[in-house]
Amino acid sequence: MNIITPTAAEKLAEKARTPFPGASDEYRKARQALLKDEIEFRRHMTEVTERRRHLPDGPVIETNYRFRDANGADLGLVELFGDKDALVTYFWMFGPERARPCPMCTNWLGAVNGNAADIKQRVALKILGRSPVERQIAFAQERGWRDLDFVQTVGDTYANDLGLINADGSENPALVVFKRDGERVRLFWASEMSAEMADPGQDPRDAPDIASLWSILDLTPGGRGTDWYPKLSY
Repeated sequence: MNIITPTAAEKLAEKARTPFPGASDEYRKARQALLKDEIEFRRHMTEVTERRRHLPDGPVIETNYRFRDANGADLGLVELFGDKDALVTYFWMFGPERARPCPMCTNWLGAVNGNAADIKQRVALKILGRSPVERQIAFAQERGWRDLDFVQTVGDTYANDLGLINADGSENPALVVFKRDGERVRLFWASEMSAEMADPGQDPRDAPDIASLWSILDLTPGGRGTDWYPKLSY
């Protein structure tokens, strides 16, 4: 089998072309060096993605978690898959004690809503919350979200097992992917970067950046900032 060795990132970066005239030599050289790092970063992210896809089988989910959908049906975890073999779930911070949902969860879900119809062509996608489904859907309608499927966790067993409810009653989010194994459900992958894993001076993040908000701001001169977060309204 022929193994194709990719061209060195440094060599590829030499193909860089600044889209506007007038760039100084200092800018051009710095941009080319950065492009080399960007190519290597892309390759590393691709490698990480491949390693994730080939994880060994995760544990079988033995607990009989119950959920309630928009039709009022009582469902088990395996029923959330529908006709798909993979299930992406996001537990958002909109428990019954909150007057309004978490702004960060709201921002992320807004972006996911824009891609939800496409995502659901390949996998099941469910948004889990402790509040009644009707309350979650009412907020979704306020935001103009049309393609997200909201599900209520019946009781707090799911949230407690994942450590999503803090001692003061506040919540944490969780992005969890499950895999169907016949009539059983296995964990495939879960966001596991806890707050104490953040580097000094870094805002905690529980998974590699998957929020378009931060990805876009990271392209700008000021970046994401150190004291700014999205709001529910401006």
